[in-house]
Amino acid sequence: MPVSLFDRIPGSRCPRIAALASMVLLVACGREPTPDAGVEAAPVPPPQPTAVAPPVDGGSDGPAADSDTIGGDGSAIQLDPLDGQDVADAALPGELSCGFLRDGASLLYAIGTVASEDPALGLVKVSGVVEQVRAPGGYDGILDNPTFTGRGMTLRIRTTGPAIGGGESPPRPATLTYLRADGASRSFEGQWQCGP
Repeated sequence: MPVSLFDRIPGSRCPRIAALASMVLLVACGREPTPDAGVEAAPVPPPQPTAVAPPVDGGSDGPAADSDTIGGDGSAIQLDPLDGQDVADAALPGELSCGFLRDGASLLYAIGTVASEDPALGLVKVSGVVEQVRAPGGYDGILDNPTFTGRGMTLRIRTTGPAIGGGESPPRPATLTYLRADGASRSFEGQWQCGP
């Protein structure tokens, strides 16, 4: 009577060895054949470019299209609205604040002390992550066209017209330009508002 390898192995190990042998065969059979040393492999044609539809501007319903970011590594600059919890969690010191508003949402919040040489501190939410920024000159330094710096970024506010409406602290039309350390930039149109 013929004797197989499995007849010599105790019963409890047979299924394990059979499963292991099956896996070894599957792995060995799944490998790509390699060309023989004397036979040249057929050249693989380069990928052909495909037409890409232009991005659609998302308006105020979401982040703007990637095409709004210029330069850099090609990744989009996305500023998300700050909420009250973001500001409360940061607990920034200061007396008076300013904010850059776009479609009613705050993209930049800054606070400083009047007549102080301490920098004003601010917050911006980049791709969902709250980052701290600063500008020289306290509250007085952020009233007109401030420049904020933070980790790998510079944010410039430039007012573009007179105050809208009246009151103690009316908003002014403004542009926020985000400059990233890799050379990318993106501008946002909105309003700069300072006061109590």
